[in-house]
Amino acid sequence: MTKFLKLLPRRKTRDEAELEYLNGAVSIYDLECREREIERGRFAQF
Repeated sequence: MTKFLKLLPRRKTRDEAELEYLNGAVSIYDLECREREIERGRFAQF
């Protein structure tokens, strides 16, 4: 069973998901909007 689990991709942590989301911003305005979304709990389920 552990061999099978090692083949599956590991789930991202909340910090990794937030950083990836922020790195996808295409402008300063987009970055600011994304920061506000994160502050409001966009990745709270992680």
